[in-house]
Amino acid sequence: MATCEHVRFVPAQDPSPNTPQGCEECLAEGTRWVHLRLCLSCGHVGCCDSSPQRHATRHFGKEGHPIVRSFEPGEDWRWCFVDELIV
Repeated sequence: MATCEHVRFVPAQDPSPNTPQGCEECLAEGTRWVHLRLCLSCGHVGCCDSSPQRHATRHFGKEGHPIVRSFEPGEDWRWCFVDELIV
């Protein structure tokens, strides 16, 4: 079974979301999102890959922050972009 070494660097408490009302870039651009992801390195809120702009993945590409968690109510999972695993 594959493992993710990046999970060791996730803080014990999630960072405060920069924009709790939605995707940071979509809010600025006036575009829409499907689902939201919270970067566990810095608190960036980005939209998922089912969203037209894919801002969570773009944030990973720009900043290299490896792990996000779902920012959807009732969901409690994390994704590592580097290892492409749910962690």
